Amino acid sequence: MRIENLTTLIYITRGSDCLFIRKTRKGDMNLDKYLGIGGHFEKDETPEECVLRELKEEALIGPEDLESFRYRGLIAFISSEYPTEYMHVFTASVPTDFELPEGSCDEGELCWVPLSKMDLLPVWEGDRIMFDYLFGAHKGSGIFSMKFRYEGDRLAEHEEKSW
Repeated sequence: MRIENLTTLIYITRGSDCLFIRKTRKGDMNLDKYLGIGGHFEKDETPEECVLRELKEEALIGPEDLESFRYRGLIAFISSEYPTEYMHVFTASVPTDFELPEGSCDEGELCWVPLSKMDLLPVWEGDRIMFDYLFGAHKGSGIFSMKFRYEGDRLAEHEEKSW
């Protein structure tokens, strides 16, 4: 049983690159946007169980492949067009010689993007704020909590805290 408003995301780095999925499924609210790997909770899952299951399903990456796996924060995604989602965000890394396993991803196109080029990607506006906590000036600030309120695709309001 899928739980609609609880989701996870993981951003995996390989050297100076980050793994993204470009969503290609028609009708998806994230169509043509670049996101971390993740998805909706199943019944009785913890955030860790959910993100690791989604990572295995979408990218064929198992927990044994990950280094520095850690919880980073929680985002409340509030939209005028979609139901509110609460996203648990994680990061991890893989060795620089890691190659994605062969297989298809029915969620979209997996790709490694240089961290220096992330600002050029079509992403939700709030993701750029989150990227600063994951990879930029606030990188070492610990766990964060963010609230993004959108009107359509436009970020109308946001709050951010870190500990």
